[in-house]
Amino acid sequence: MTTPLPGRRSRAAKAVRGIGLLTAGALAVALTGCGGSQGATTLDKKADVTIQVWSGQADTAEKLIEDLAKEFEKDHPNVTVNVSPGASSTEQLLQKLSAGFAGNQYPDISYAFGSWAGELESSGRTLDLSDEVKKPEVKWDEFTAAARKTAQPTGKKVIGFPAVVDNIGLFYNKTLFDKAGLAYPTDDWTWDDFREAAKKLTDPANHVYGYGYSVSGSEETTWQFWPHLWQNGGQILSDDDSKAAFASPEGVKALSFLQSMAVDDKSVYLDQTDLKFGQLFVSDRIGMITSGPWQLTDLKTGGTKYGVVQLPGVDGDHQTVSGPDLWALFDHKDKNRAYWSTQFAQWLTSPEQDERFNVALGNLPLRSSEAGSAAVEKENQEYPGYDVLVKNAENVKNARPTTKGYAALSVEIAKAISAVLQGDGEPKEALDKAAAAADKQLSK
Repeated sequence: MTTPLPGRRSRAAKAVRGIGLLTAGALAVALTGCGGSQGATTLDKKADVTIQVWSGQADTAEKLIEDLAKEFEKDHPNVTVNVSPGASSTEQLLQKLSAGFAGNQYPDISYAFGSWAGELESSGRTLDLSDEVKKPEVKWDEFTAAARKTAQPTGKKVIGFPAVVDNIGLFYNKTLFDKAGLAYPTDDWTWDDFREAAKKLTDPANHVYGYGYSVSGSEETTWQFWPHLWQNGGQILSDDDSKAAFASPEGVKALSFLQSMAVDDKSVYLDQTDLKFGQLFVSDRIGMITSGPWQLTDLKTGGTKYGVVQLPGVDGDHQTVSGPDLWALFDHKDKNRAYWSTQFAQWLTSPEQDERFNVALGNLPLRSSEAGSAAVEKENQEYPGYDVLVKNAENVKNARPTTKGYAALSVEIAKAISAVLQGDGEPKEALDKAAAAADKQLSK
């Protein structure tokens, strides 16, 4: 949990990415009385310029990006790239940015959780890269659709470049499958296949469960539910993003399925902490979990015999969920700073640099063109299942919302899911109540 970049780190750290949002009002207040002098009004690519980058990183990741910045400076002697973590943890960056907006002391580039994108755009401080990403050399379509959408939260502006992409697949414990005499999961599995296997894997006498799911009420609880919703044909928000749409027949069907496993079959370990279900999977106490690339180091360290496949599906739909993060770019009314900030962000997210940064840290590659690279192949060899998650990017069809009310919506549906899976309430009533509460927040 020491490396903010969500590569090989615990699931609990990953879950933090859905919380900690400031309200749009807080950012608006921060802007009151802002001033600042005008910078270069015409672009001079040869002029000396300094850009500031808040990396949100620590330890190995911070050293890597600092070294990359030095390479960029060497290639562009007139440019100085000052890199620092920006705050004591990634989670604190948004608050630091808000304070920086108020004092007119904010960076040119900052790492940002994808769920902050709507808040950042509403600050009025972000650059608009819409024209930049249309250039053929940027190869914008190599990023996943979810990552591109996260970078364009309202559809009006592109506020940054993708920084990290991920997704979740089905991890299965081969030791427990072998002990139960079950065939391993395949890419053709349905959720009915999954449920049947979970029942057969469960051994109450020995405290072994077929599946593990978070009921902490965090974003962990929420985002693992979204593939169930999407595969059944449901959506999180209405088309205009003004109302919650998850309390639909499709949403009820999705939650009823999980309820049947947790309450009727009693095949689900209900994790109150977001930490234990991964640990129990590593130690051969849970047969299946849905997780991502951050899980692989723990599995290798623990010597766990495991496999990874895409998520089970509904009628051939195997959609997964992704939580893309961003390098957000900010406007200082200076043509030179804007140009070189954009150039650095584009360079950092190019395949050549991404393979030495994200892939080297164990994250999935940002771009589709990296899938067959030597760096990715090295990860495939060292961490079985990594290649499955790389390919699983094809199943990322929808993006988590980046609207200002998403944090509140996530809290409400997470409470509903947690209650139902613990036998308190029924899916339709719980989702209706959650949607009503979420709508109040979305209307603000």
